[in-house]
Amino acid sequence: MTASAVALAGALVLGVGACRERAVAVRDEAELRHLVAQMLPRVETATGLTFKHAPVVARRTRAQIRDYIIQKLDAEYPPEDLAGYQTALRLFGLIPDTLDLRRTFVTVLTEQVAGFYDPDSGALYIAGDLDDALRVRLTVSHELVHALQDQYVSLDSIVRQRRQNDRRLAAHAVLEGQATLAQIGVMMPEQRLDTLPADWFWSQREVTAALQSQMPQFASAPLWLREGLVFPYLAGADFVNWFGRRYPGVHPFPPRMPGSTEHILHPDRFMEPDEPTGLAFAPMDGIRYEDGLGEFETRVLLTELTRVEARGVALAAGWDGDRFAVVDRDALVWYSVWDDAPAADRFARGLGRAWAERDADRGGGRRSSVERLTIGGRPAVRLVDAAASWAGWRTLPMVRIVH
Repeated sequence: MTASAVALAGALVLGVGACRERAVAVRDEAELRHLVAQMLPRVETATGLTFKHAPVVARRTRAQIRDYIIQKLDAEYPPEDLAGYQTALRLFGLIPDTLDLRRTFVTVLTEQVAGFYDPDSGALYIAGDLDDALRVRLTVSHELVHALQDQYVSLDSIVRQRRQNDRRLAAHAVLEGQATLAQIGVMMPEQRLDTLPADWFWSQREVTAALQSQMPQFASAPLWLREGLVFPYLAGADFVNWFGRRYPGVHPFPPRMPGSTEHILHPDRFMEPDEPTGLAFAPMDGIRYEDGLGEFETRVLLTELTRVEARGVALAAGWDGDRFAVVDRDALVWYSVWDDAPAADRFARGLGRAWAERDADRGGGRRSSVERLTIGGRPAVRLVDAAASWAGWRTLPMVRIVH
């Protein structure tokens, strides 16, 4: 789903510099269409792409936006996938046991979305209750980029990758990152983005968090969800800005799309290229759901467990691939492979200590283990967390390297 968070866009623009363009009120759909027509050539200049046709634009009520979010969420996560994903997040401790993932997604995104581009209809929609002129312009400029992207690559085919969470988040980062950069180019064409430090956008998270904290649903969401919503815009903008300097005139679309959040966080590994190691569980009964965290969500997990962001970043360094499975009712089995033995050792020690502290807080009834392994000659770590009486302890699910 390509939805623009206006508070985030505003934070980015204010962080780069003051907008000098006088904002003209946009009160109805006729004025909105006129604004879109004005912005089309500016978006083309900012992206280096040409519109094959102008997108349809219209207003949508907040209720209609909510219905759209539900429709897209249900398409991306069928009920059995969403149930398995929710169980996995609860077992990792990334969301509370009482949190309903679907309801939380819907309420947070309904609060956040100021406009969206719909690939199915090829139309751009702006929230009917959005009347602040600057926010309308920010939203239109951002969503026009998504409309333009969809004329060159199929957005749905990129982001609808079932049970490939890390690859999908990386794709979102490219799409939102390009839209964020172009949005600034449209609103402030005098701003030299190529002069910004490599991680400038990601360093603006505190500014963004301050604005987002004014939105109650977002502010009360778990760290995993808050960070996951911000990552595509900020880290994605840093990556696309780097990509544009390294490969001028080229767009980071397939086949040049990054394959993991590791590439977004470390563009030099995209350039090498250093593709993540793929893992697959051996076929067995009882696996309800499987996916991977990727380096970014591994960082978030370790930050949550250790309560220190720098510690989470350090422990996730050297990630090279992972795969987890929810087995039977509520057993979690997570394998990860690492660039070298020191990285795997460091991660195993840090995860082991943090998980033991979590076990102490949870009380009895469950058992866990963190083990250093070797998989296909690669240094690896396995986490298992399940009921002490789980029959699967006798024969744990295994993985193999697939690429």
